[in-house]
Amino acid sequence: MRSTTPVQDFVRPLWRENPVLVQTLGMCPTMAITNTVINGVSMGLTTAFVLTGSSLFVSLLARYVVSEVRISSYILIIATFTTLADLLLAAVVPDIHKALGAFIPLIVANCILLGRQEAFAQKNPVGRSVLDALGTGFGFTFGLFLMSMVREILGNGSFAGVHLFGPNFEPWLIFMLPPGGFFTLGLWLLTLSFIRTRRSGKRPLRRWPNAIPAGKAAA
Repeated sequence: MRSTTPVQDFVRPLWRENPVLVQTLGMCPTMAITNTVINGVSMGLTTAFVLTGSSLFVSLLARYVVSEVRISSYILIIATFTTLADLLLAAVVPDIHKALGAFIPLIVANCILLGRQEAFAQKNPVGRSVLDALGTGFGFTFGLFLMSMVREILGNGSFAGVHLFGPNFEPWLIFMLPPGGFFTLGLWLLTLSFIRTRRSGKRPLRRWPNAIPAGKAAA
């Protein structure tokens, strides 16, 4: 595997390997709680907290854990930090805790967390593992923010609870429902694919199968 620098460990998941917009991981919370910006960002930051704490301890304890119980140990560590995050949210911001509901405990089952422990944290020093976790967590938060921004603006006419349009605005309620999450994700994937294609300059536009070549058309 190609070696990376600590800066690349942090920057890579923010955009080029974004968990939501590139790897399409963690789709359960992405579709369920991105109907408002506050909910999306809160879930992203909570996941980043759990991921960073888990990567820290997995990297510290990796040499002492035998391979037979490796996955079980990772899940136990993730579950511990998820419980801590659940209790902190309930004590500090009970409204957000109520809005996120069952999706906070489900962080344990988020494939992003276990995947980063297995692919990175257990094989690298503590510092690099924390940087990778922070980058992945913030990249996940950024993806949820983009999703929730579109859904809340179009579906409710507001941004983070602040109404943007006048009383005559007719919200597109489909964006507040689960199908709106899939539609929004498709729009973002299409937009980013178009941007990458144009920036690379390697893929010309396709012609229609029955299109007449430019020279013959002129003739």
